[in-house]
Amino acid sequence: MDFISILSIFVLACFVGYYVVWSVTPALHTPLMAVTNAISSVIVVGALVASAAEGSPLAKWLGLGAVVLASVNIFGGFAVTERMLAMYRKKGASKTGALKTGKGGGGR
Repeated sequence: MDFISILSIFVLACFVGYYVVWSVTPALHTPLMAVTNAISSVIVVGALVASAAEGSPLAKWLGLGAVVLASVNIFGGFAVTERMLAMYRKKGASKTGALKTGKGGGGR
């Protein structure tokens, strides 16, 4: 593929991603963060494969950069997801919630 085709696909993907994320209801932002963390982990695996392949030194440096940036994205995503899930916890509840104490909220 030539450069213009690749650039066109990238720009189109940026627009589609922008509109998909902004059209998601706030209740679904936490699952969306989990999915983007999973996608970033696939990018890390691909970047590791690209870095290990025989080829130009530029490919190795680009692979290293992709690994670093995707790793930052994964760890930041987990931190944001943890903060979003903390909003749904009751005040004074531990991180493990009722599972550790055995006191559920079943109401029977």
